[in-house]
Amino acid sequence: MAARRVLWVILRGLLRVMCLLAFRLRVFGQNNVPTQGGVLLVSNHQSYLDPILVGLGLGRSVSYMARKTLFRNRWFGLLIRWCNAFPVDRDGRDVSAVREAVDRLRDGWCLVVFPEGTRSRDGEIAPFRHGALAVADRVDAAIVPAVVEGAFEAWPRGRWPWPHPIRVAYGRPITAAERATMTRDEAVERLRNDMLALQRELRRMK
Repeated sequence: MAARRVLWVILRGLLRVMCLLAFRLRVFGQNNVPTQGGVLLVSNHQSYLDPILVGLGLGRSVSYMARKTLFRNRWFGLLIRWCNAFPVDRDGRDVSAVREAVDRLRDGWCLVVFPEGTRSRDGEIAPFRHGALAVADRVDAAIVPAVVEGAFEAWPRGRWPWPHPIRVAYGRPITAAERATMTRDEAVERLRNDMLALQRELRRMK
């Protein structure tokens, strides 16, 4: 475990430099992400770059739920495991993945999920799959909205990556106490509205 953490720190440092040079990465609102305890970081999904981008601006380690098919390649699967990812079957009820997600939140991880379920086809934030947030019902973890903007242009579907400015923003967390006063549908609506507002703010920076 210690060796993997060292490798991840080195890899994260290299990725930060690459993203600064290639995409002029700018990050806003890091103070909205708690520095300790379990956090469910909910992000939009514009490109393959998003899992990297959404965690690079934070001072804490993050963990990811990643599509099971990404682990089929031995070496790529090993790489994303080093980046604290674990597999989930998005086409079915993956009880083991939900259990793993709950365990990681209880262990104090910052866990990244992409509730759209797949990459955006046009750069916009698609409707959410409510099941992606089900793990939050089982733990007293804050939910933090995150938005990646510019990654769709940097790496659109069916094309190679291309230098383009990318910005990442984190919004105000929804605490466990706030969530207790909402239904899941209300929490999802609040979360998506917050992310749409963050996206509008980032787009005005162009």
